[in-house]
Amino acid sequence: MKVSTDWLSDYISLEGVDSETLASKITSAGIEIDVIEKRNQGISKVVVGYVKSKEKHPDADKLNVCIVDAGQEEDLQIVCGAKNVDAGQKVPVAMVGAKLPGGLDIKKAKLRGVLSQGMICSAKELGINDKLLPKELQEGILVLPQGIEVGQPILDVLGLNDEVLEFDLTPNRADCLSMLGAAYEVSAILGRELTLPHPEKELMESADSAAGHVSVTIGALEQCSHYAARYITGVKIAPSPLWMQNRLIAAGVRPINNIVDITNYVMLEYGQPLHAFDADQLQDGSVHVRLAEAGEIMVTLDGQERKLEPHMLVITSGGKPVALAGVMGGLDSEVTEGTVNIFLESAKFDGGTVRKTSRQLGLRSEASSRFEKEVDPARVIPALNRAAALIAKYASGTVHQGVVEAGSEQTEGPVITLSLEKLNRYLGTELSLLEVKTIFSRLHFQSGDAAQGLIDVQVPTRRGDIVLDVDLIEEVARMYGYDNIPTTPIEGPTTPGSLTKPQAVRRSIRRLLTHSGFQEVLGYSFIHPKQTEMFTSLAEGKAVKLAMPMSEDRSVLRTSLLPQLLDIAVYNDNRKQSDLALFEIGNLFHTQEETLTKQPQERPVLGLLLSGRKGIKQWNIQPVKVDFFDLKGALETVVAYLGVDADQITYEANSPAGFHPGRSASIYAGQGEDKKLLGVMGQIHPKQQQELDLEDTYAAEVLLEPLYDLTNERVVYRDLPRFPGMERDLALVVNEEVEAGSLIRVIQEHAGELLQQVQVFDVFTGSKLGEGKKSVAISLTYRHQDRTLTDEEVAGVTEKALAALEQTFGAELRK
Repeated sequence: MKVSTDWLSDYISLEGVDSETLASKITSAGIEIDVIEKRNQGISKVVVGYVKSKEKHPDADKLNVCIVDAGQEEDLQIVCGAKNVDAGQKVPVAMVGAKLPGGLDIKKAKLRGVLSQGMICSAKELGINDKLLPKELQEGILVLPQGIEVGQPILDVLGLNDEVLEFDLTPNRADCLSMLGAAYEVSAILGRELTLPHPEKELMESADSAAGHVSVTIGALEQCSHYAARYITGVKIAPSPLWMQNRLIAAGVRPINNIVDITNYVMLEYGQPLHAFDADQLQDGSVHVRLAEAGEIMVTLDGQERKLEPHMLVITSGGKPVALAGVMGGLDSEVTEGTVNIFLESAKFDGGTVRKTSRQLGLRSEASSRFEKEVDPARVIPALNRAAALIAKYASGTVHQGVVEAGSEQTEGPVITLSLEKLNRYLGTELSLLEVKTIFSRLHFQSGDAAQGLIDVQVPTRRGDIVLDVDLIEEVARMYGYDNIPTTPIEGPTTPGSLTKPQAVRRSIRRLLTHSGFQEVLGYSFIHPKQTEMFTSLAEGKAVKLAMPMSEDRSVLRTSLLPQLLDIAVYNDNRKQSDLALFEIGNLFHTQEETLTKQPQERPVLGLLLSGRKGIKQWNIQPVKVDFFDLKGALETVVAYLGVDADQITYEANSPAGFHPGRSASIYAGQGEDKKLLGVMGQIHPKQQQELDLEDTYAAEVLLEPLYDLTNERVVYRDLPRFPGMERDLALVVNEEVEAGSLIRVIQEHAGELLQQVQVFDVFTGSKLGEGKKSVAISLTYRHQDRTLTDEEVAGVTEKALAALEQTFGAELRK
């Protein structure tokens, strides 16, 4: 909202308060002032001149020699190149010695041999935004109305001595979307008397009743609680007075004609949008407010055909829409140069209805922005009377007697009871009852004593943002001054913030993987339906379809992280970045329903992807391609970092969907019958790699919820070993289908507490071992924390483990 200080001074004295001080006080009271715009951008010695004559320049076809009366002792001879200059005009004249915006100094000069004693100025040369001028004044010199006195300073004539404050309003302060609202605010801040307009005293009505010519009805009271109109005849369409045009331009509104300008002027003054219809274009002068019918068509003022929907509120006459309520008028009933009779509208439209219509049709205006935030219901009639009085004065209209209306207006706001003790407790102040009531008086809120320490406050309808006693406390704080409120230490118990266990686990995983050389990526949550069929091992239902997808490629919620990780790998590979170590933590979505009636299931998952080489090529080192065990090592590192016992996680060779059948595994949490699927890992299926044009790529997907339960948040420290360990190597010959992991588990179960570490260090196959046999070499490390072990102890537990291996797998020591 742009607030002209010149206009503001009509309602409140600003004597002794400059714009910078005023802006600082308003900002301190809670409404930030973004900009202070000085309309005088460096103009001096520019006055109103009268062009007495115009003749063609003797040596230049495009120049004219003008004799101008600028209110000086002698007329000025000025050479002007504007096409629209003519004798008999009143124009801005920059005399010799004048200064114009941009640092331009006016001096005597000879143009093609002819003396020029000044310059006739255009609006742009005076620093005025010519886009806000009537169209006929946007090109060439600025032609002024004839009634202006010659020699007057142009700063006074065009209101350029004005300064404009731009209010950066929050949505709750719709009351300040008007000059009167700004005046109330400044009056309260400065503690000065407020003078308001009284249009009912200025309005002269004819004896003829308006009700005999126009009528209004409302068919949608929820969307329009009050609709009022006045009937004005005999108007003469002409430019509005210059002072009004100056104020509209200062507010950023382009003047059009006296009728439209008056409705805009009153909207800016009262915050109540108005609309003027050509009454002769309304059938029988009757207006009906209703909701639109499905598929109904109307043409708005911008010449666009609009297809309406049933939630849109329209003003109709003869059954046909003539305006979109609160948004824009219709083309058929607009005020034109031939308009004689006016149907002037003022109403209270529902903000939500106007907002929805405005947004859907892409029509946003000064009027809709005010209706959206709810206008003051008590200003519907005063604003209507104010506009009618101005039309009678500046458009020679005859205002017919009475207001024709339907619905009812709300003239009183709520009464809120405020506790003085609560106010002081909230603010940390010691304000007295008298001080608080004085503040409410400055705000123009009526207040009275309700009981001991209680105040009843009548909130005016213009302040729709105040509904609770805490809102009143905020008003007192603003007016008392935030800087005057004492600083007091916080009292009472405090609760330190902390992460939940899932949050802490995810953060730990991120930290570990990024420190280990992985890069975190964020894939789309929306994928193509075919991608849901690629990796189905963790699926627990159907994919969730989007109701309004952006495209088919993004039409379902993801059921796996791996398709997006592969897309990212392809994107990077196409840009010569093939050595990738990526991870993502995100959610998978599943549902058991064909049509959603409840929230889908969300499961947090960790996804990993490795491809290309590990390390970089050097003169003495050749880079090695990543493989299955690099991926497994990364997962084991994560599990160990989270404090999960190693025997709680098992890997079993498997062929999960989407993976290489011989280089993949399923990951389980728990042991025996209680084990549950934790995730899948392995090389991407060769067919899939070929389709994506990727080299060998390894990926894993792990459910995080089981890890939350297994994670041990406590860090347990152990003493460093003081006694040496003893190692034994076993080369076991077993059937080829026996997994090394199964051998290790049997050894761990039977070797007892002395066994500290088991490690496979070689696997050998060959004809010497026999058909279908392999040799697995395993290193065993034994240690006791309190003493040195003997050979007999180690031999005993090793023999026990060998016996169990022989019984379970038919294992033999290799000879």
